[in-house]
Amino acid sequence: MPINSGLPARFNPASYDAIVIGAGLAGSTCARRLAEGCGWRVCVLERRPSVAGNAYDFVNEDGILVHKYGPHIYHTENDRVHQFLSRFTEWTDYQHKVLANVHGTLMPVPFNHASLRLAFGPEKGERLYAKLVDVFGKDKKVPIMDLRAQGDPDLVEVADYVYENIFLHYTMKQWGKTPDQIDPSVTGRVPVFVGDDDRYFPKVAHQGMPKDGYTKLVERMLDHDLIDVFCDVDALDLLDLSKDRVSMCERVYGGEVIYTGAIDELFGSDMGDLPYRTLDMRFETLPQDQFQPVATVNYTTSEDFTRITEFKLMTGQVVPGKTTIMREYSKAYEPRSGQTPYYAIIEDENLKLYRAYRGRADDILNLHPVGRLAEYRYYDMDGVVASSLELSDELVAQH
Repeated sequence: MPINSGLPARFNPASYDAIVIGAGLAGSTCARRLAEGCGWRVCVLERRPSVAGNAYDFVNEDGILVHKYGPHIYHTENDRVHQFLSRFTEWTDYQHKVLANVHGTLMPVPFNHASLRLAFGPEKGERLYAKLVDVFGKDKKVPIMDLRAQGDPDLVEVADYVYENIFLHYTMKQWGKTPDQIDPSVTGRVPVFVGDDDRYFPKVAHQGMPKDGYTKLVERMLDHDLIDVFCDVDALDLLDLSKDRVSMCERVYGGEVIYTGAIDELFGSDMGDLPYRTLDMRFETLPQDQFQPVATVNYTTSEDFTRITEFKLMTGQVVPGKTTIMREYSKAYEPRSGQTPYYAIIEDENLKLYRAYRGRADDILNLHPVGRLAEYRYYDMDGVVASSLELSDELVAQH
């Protein structure tokens, strides 16, 4: 399957049974399923010059495989998602671990047995841990609201420490909020892990990294005789929506259209822009084998960036004498600025606007929004694939 740049001179949408807008995980999953499940000819249109969406990775000029749009850590409990993706890649045995830099001390996140000893000292940390085990049992994730609900001063002290040093300042940087703007129901869900498992996703069945990277995974997914991929094409320049139908290239299109872009952009943001947070990512290659102990260190009480990622520690790549790191700075997304919208801001007013856009999309019979931007929600990668498989199931069943 060649990945084409631009459209051929005689491009004819009517020669395809389905048009997929976006070649990220959502669009690529749908394209593959429709080609296989329906025997359809599928056209994939991608605005960027490459496939894989925000999961796109590439080897930089220093020979290090990096994630251009921020670190993507694969983990899922969904067996179907894992089986589907495993058709297109082998997996490494990477187990994601995160440390928080708390006033210069590195401690595991989620907060666990080792974190307690580091935060409160070995003796008091052991006493607090014993109390947590006695109340909640071992190997349990316990929200800090549950610690506070016990009415025990020791457990309240643990909850307050985690809230202040692990969650509060990090969240203020990530979402641009002041403490009084942070939803108490969200802060209450911040977990403490009562145990010694220092993985970020303890007990999750499927974890790892694609052996050859995410871009190769998606390229293999799109490698099918019935799928054509055209990059450097903004589908919104070709698309015209009436109240109940889709036109492509100035002709009514009778096939199915799967749309994975921002749903407000689909309608020219004529009811207003949906807000997001975006990220300023600053890459740096250093002349050393390793910069930090684990792939991700969160800066929860200091610095104006949120975290540092060291890519070699995720991918397992061996490149002696140099390593590439990336600092993340969170900021408000500015529409039509060329920035990438990363995180939907899930608040009542924003969801009301999303539902208004989504209602218009749902009135168009052959238009199907799917994915993180089209559904205006925060998805991990497995959630994107799961939603796309569900949509594909519906379309395959109908046809």
